[in-house]
Amino acid sequence: MQFEFVPVEQFYFALTLAVKTLEELTTPGLAEKVGIRLKQEYGQSSTVAAATQNTYNYVFKVQGIDNSPNSGLVVTIADWQGNLRLSSDYGWTLDGERKPVRTEKFSQRPEFAQEVQQYIQDWLQVSLVEA
Repeated sequence: MQFEFVPVEQFYFALTLAVKTLEELTTPGLAEKVGIRLKQEYGQSSTVAAATQNTYNYVFKVQGIDNSPNSGLVVTIADWQGNLRLSSDYGWTLDGERKPVRTEKFSQRPEFAQEVQQYIQDWLQVSLVEA
């Protein structure tokens, strides 16, 4: 698994309506800690937040994971009301009417969420679980 940052200029081309919450981590201070690390690494987030309950949303294209029938995979890392929210289109696709529908991989979302959390911990050197 490898994350490729999507800057704000490319955000709307990368995100789909099929991106859904994977995990919401409620450890106090975690969202702020991760936000600081992401800002150090990438600068401005992929979206400009307009509300107080959300101050950043970093979007990443993910390489090395099969998300068929989709040709790509997206993961977002955001703060939401003080919590760290991880979202992805893994296990979802858009039908002909551009409505999100589950794929065969939907049942594997919990395992994928764990892989994403482990990857983020190793990559940003920030523990996502309380000690």
